[in-house]
Amino acid sequence: MSDTVTVRVPAKVNVQLAVGAARPDGFHDLANVFLAVSLYDEVTATPADELTVTCAGPDADKVPLDRTNLVARAAEMLAERAGLAPAVHLHIEKRIPVAGGMAGGSADGAAALLACDALWGLKTPVPELLSLCAELGSDVPFSLVGGAALGTGRGEILTPVEAGTFHWVFAVADGGLSTPAVFREFDRLTAGTSVPVPEASPALLAALASGDPDALAATLANGLQPAALSLRPSLADTLAAGTEAGALAALVSGSGPTTAFLVRDAESATKVAAALSASPTCRTTHTATSPSPGATLL
Repeated sequence: MSDTVTVRVPAKVNVQLAVGAARPDGFHDLANVFLAVSLYDEVTATPADELTVTCAGPDADKVPLDRTNLVARAAEMLAERAGLAPAVHLHIEKRIPVAGGMAGGSADGAAALLACDALWGLKTPVPELLSLCAELGSDVPFSLVGGAALGTGRGEILTPVEAGTFHWVFAVADGGLSTPAVFREFDRLTAGTSVPVPEASPALLAALASGDPDALAATLANGLQPAALSLRPSLADTLAAGTEAGALAALVSGSGPTTAFLVRDAESATKVAAALSASPTCRTTHTATSPSPGATLL
């Protein structure tokens, strides 16, 4: 057993999010093309008398510190599987936007699983860790593996895909959006229509593999974007501001309200981020590249 373990874990952007009709279990089938980006949280696990969670960083006050937090649930799940007491203090160093559509909570859950596994010397095989991740949430398995992948089912069944390097700007909105609320709005907006079975776009996968930002810009798609814009109409102004500043393409990241801007290179990222920061349409910005590795022991 180690004294302390820290795991770094990336945010994600969905370059394609195709959403099917609601299933009987309430989930939706997805074709979800994930890219891990170079914006990270860190989760540190330290032995303790009982399970406790702390958090620092921007919007740390919006992070629940009770058993509803995925880091606590991850520790409990892993401890139960191993026949241990979840006696651990988990500290989250938060940089990924909270409730921002970039899988920050899911990332922290994956990081906690890996950190506790190392802290307790369990050496759980990766397929078993991925199974635990899927129990925690649909986006958690991707946070563990990172890189670039197609998520099917409700997003938890992963197939790695090829991806060149891409440059991004992310604009963080005031407040968050609840993922379940965005899916409910999707259901409302599509009620009475025939929702196609979600499939990955061959053109998008080819563009990803090529590393060509213009080709990728032409294929970006988010089936949840109309629902996110319906709940938060002001995001349209953010998308327009980034596009006017020179982004090749703009979209809502996942369920939002963070917006993602694909740019040509690092110089363009700096310029677009500065323009967005100077506009009244967002609270803060981050520049990042993709793909990035998944949860990593530091």
